[in-house]
Amino acid sequence: MQPGEIESLHYLLSSAPSLHSSQFNMSQDRTNRVHLNQFSNPFTKFQYPYQVQDMNPPPLSSNSTSDEAEDQQLSLINERKQRRMISNRESARRSRMRKQKHLDELCSQVLWLRNENHQLIDKLNQASECHDRALQENAQLKEEASELRQMLRDFQLHNPYLP
Repeated sequence: MQPGEIESLHYLLSSAPSLHSSQFNMSQDRTNRVHLNQFSNPFTKFQYPYQVQDMNPPPLSSNSTSDEAEDQQLSLINERKQRRMISNRESARRSRMRKQKHLDELCSQVLWLRNENHQLIDKLNQASECHDRALQENAQLKEEASELRQMLRDFQLHNPYLP
């Protein structure tokens, strides 16, 4: 451990020193300074000569400002994530709305095209019926013309007055 790491232990000790007394053997002198005698680790026992300064955290130590900076940076990152998440949700909502609008337009277009198709089929059927009637009428007229020619020939053959 480095001396700077020991200085940060005062945060643990300042909140509730009685909770940590089972983990550390500490003695307090008359100047309100806590001396860290040894760690209560069953595997290793060693002396550490550094002192933990004051029980109250310093107003602006290098660790507290770096902790505050880290906290501020983390809150900024979290805020950005939150804004990005909200922005992504809003973008997805707009995308779903555009997709739904496009789908509605396509459904409307399908209905219009089906209606148009039915109208064109009706016109085609009418034109086809008209064509069939014209073909039948044409066939009848050809037959009548043929009969009239035949009658005219017969009339010319049996008429004694024609040369």
